[in-house]
Amino acid sequence: MKCSLRGSDHLPAFAMNGDFIIGGVFSIHYKELTETDNYTTVPEPPSCARGINSRELRFSRTMIFAIKEINNSTELLPGVKLGYQIYDSCASVPMAMHAAFQLSNRQDPAFQTGDNCSSSGMIVAVVGESGSTPSISISHIFGPFNIPLVSHFATCACLSDKDQHPTFFRTIPSDQFQADALAKLVKQFGWSWIGAIHSDSDYGNNGMASFLSVALREGICVEYIESFYRTDTTSKIRRVANAIRRSTAVVVVAFAAAGDMKFLLEELAQDPPPPRQWIGSESWITDPHLMSFSFCAGAIGVAIQQSVIPGLRDFLIDLSPSEVPVSSVLTEFWEDAFNCSFTKSTTIKGKLCDGTEDLKTLNNLYTETSKFRITNMVYKAVYAIAHAIHNALCQEKESTTRCDKHITLEPKQIFTELRKVNFSRNGYHVSFDDKGDPPAFYELVNWQNKKNGAIELITVGYYDASLPKGQEFLIYKNITWVEGSIQAPVSVCSESCRPGTRKVLHKGKPICCYDCIPCPEGEISNMTDAPDCIPCPREFWPNSVNTECFPKPEEFLSFDEILGIILAAFSVSGACMAIITAVVFFYHRTTPIVRANNSELSFLLLMSVTLCFLCSLTFIGAPSEWSCMLRHTAFGITFVLCISCVLGKTIVVLMAFKATLPGNNVMKWFGLPQQRLTVASFTFIQVIICIVWLVVSPPFPMKNLNTYKEKIILECALGSAVGFWAVLGYIGLLAVVCFVLAALARKLPDNFNEAKLITFSMLIFCAVWITFIPAYVSSPGKYTVAVEIFAILASSFGMMLCIFAPKCFIILFQPEKNTKKYLMNKN
Repeated sequence: MKCSLRGSDHLPAFAMNGDFIIGGVFSIHYKELTETDNYTTVPEPPSCARGINSRELRFSRTMIFAIKEINNSTELLPGVKLGYQIYDSCASVPMAMHAAFQLSNRQDPAFQTGDNCSSSGMIVAVVGESGSTPSISISHIFGPFNIPLVSHFATCACLSDKDQHPTFFRTIPSDQFQADALAKLVKQFGWSWIGAIHSDSDYGNNGMASFLSVALREGICVEYIESFYRTDTTSKIRRVANAIRRSTAVVVVAFAAAGDMKFLLEELAQDPPPPRQWIGSESWITDPHLMSFSFCAGAIGVAIQQSVIPGLRDFLIDLSPSEVPVSSVLTEFWEDAFNCSFTKSTTIKGKLCDGTEDLKTLNNLYTETSKFRITNMVYKAVYAIAHAIHNALCQEKESTTRCDKHITLEPKQIFTELRKVNFSRNGYHVSFDDKGDPPAFYELVNWQNKKNGAIELITVGYYDASLPKGQEFLIYKNITWVEGSIQAPVSVCSESCRPGTRKVLHKGKPICCYDCIPCPEGEISNMTDAPDCIPCPREFWPNSVNTECFPKPEEFLSFDEILGIILAAFSVSGACMAIITAVVFFYHRTTPIVRANNSELSFLLLMSVTLCFLCSLTFIGAPSEWSCMLRHTAFGITFVLCISCVLGKTIVVLMAFKATLPGNNVMKWFGLPQQRLTVASFTFIQVIICIVWLVVSPPFPMKNLNTYKEKIILECALGSAVGFWAVLGYIGLLAVVCFVLAALARKLPDNFNEAKLITFSMLIFCAVWITFIPAYVSSPGKYTVAVEIFAILASSFGMMLCIFAPKCFIILFQPEKNTKKYLMNKN
């Protein structure tokens, strides 16, 4: 049995024999040449359309440089020569797969006779591809053969799946890290409203999916998501451009390949959009060709770290005209670069390449060697494979390294050793984790305008995924933003809600679009963009801007405020008036008007009125346990004492009239002992009521949180409402009885009938306390206490003015009426 190669072969772009062959796949041409099959003849082998990608050519030449450097090394693989076969995929998946099959089979049309086809024709490892989509395809081909594929530029996170791509490695970080870096970059500058565009490829689709996943967790909203590919129709690319032009989002995150961005920016350049802050992925943000679009000035993004590769620049530039014709790729590159031809049949504009051309005079991506980024990833990939081969072949003996190049190496051995490589080259570390990914480190780059108007790429910081959370970014240079501004632009759907307000989302819109509503009464928000307001504790109340809870002010009728001072002044004045009246009465105690009106009850009444005035002072000030019990019981007892005295005086008037009738001796039944007993008995009943009230459920101080929401009313709770109304009711009962008896006696034929005065005093007393009840119930807070004090003072003044004022007036100003003759005169 003989194994034969089926189909047409595809020659490598560059090749060199060696003891062990390393494969390479690069998109050296921009696209594949498309031809229509007529299905009558065998199709021609696939080929590339004319047009060299200078950057990819530099990558392939860097691989050649690294292999030559390794072959000249005395430390790495001494005595072993590495060869290479580098294929051009023409940025096409079918061509990349074709190259993968070629690398797996080599060029032998027939090999290994026997029962089974061996794998002796396979290369040991492959470097490539630049794109994620072709890398996915060729990884599926190499996987079953255990051929390691080390990519320098395929960043799709999907390639980290070891079940799908078991032999895939890369020297460039996964897009998962890049997506995380871009999302945190957007979050760091406070942009919550962005537009998103991406390549319609594995790179763009997976990268954008990873970015959106992180952005969602970071609270970033996306106004639009548009995808496109370089081969799309002009109308579709124009639709993407119009979405950017019409959007309200200032920031545009572009997760796209450089080739795709070229077509989109060309479309935008025809009608530049409003100022937009571009955020770029590493695939296009460092592409010098795209920096010619001036409306993208200020763009920032993540880029692979710059590096230094000694000798590479000289190797790339020192390409002599004699070497060029050997390679069809270099021939095409040379002819296009210098606009000449090596053969007369293909002479362009009649110019022949004469050997005087010098690459140093060119300015294209091949000769752009000032900043090695992805180029270094190619360099590291080659060295990683070389170290894996070295570890499989070589042994250290007596301080010397010996390598057996005659050992038959299987790709599986290289795959095993690649997982363990750990070395540094030119100061850059190379290793792989369990997923075949390297440590993630990016530079933060910024497109800044130079004085001549051109855009240059400036490194302004870095992102290191290995650092603790929140410390991954470091920005150490000033960033130039869109339109040359030194201030970061604002890109939000809605302005941030200040503390004291809360967010109310717009129905059907992203969470970043909302209105700011002030917190309801009694609630606060102490953070920006608070989703909800927090109720203050019951004894706290918000400040004027609803950002902080403060203890509610405690309100009570105090001696420090105007109302308290006025009431206290009237209380003391009334007490002084009663005392002065008592002094006047005592001084004139022998006069007829004092003696005729029961002087003992008068003095007792003046004492009780004085106590009534003074008990109102107990209602002023902060309530305490003792003041609450004292104020109500003192008020109840003193007023009953007062009314009892008035009632006694009224009964005396009635009895005195009855006693003047012939044969009536009623006064002997209501003399001084009976008057004293009457007053004591009525007062004792009130004392009993107060004692029962205090024992069963006494008044107590409390904080009233219900009357006012914004303040606390310190007041005395009644304890037992029945006790309180019993005290008031008993006072009212005595007052009514007193009023009725006084009214009956008001027209008695005495010249000085005290019953008239008592009637008026009781009328005032009853009127005051009847109006007191609704006023007391409806008055809020400290005014409840003020109403109660007013009722006490009004009724006390009423008795003083009605009962004692006329007598004092006669005593002091009309002494001629203060005679027995005048009082006894019936006329």
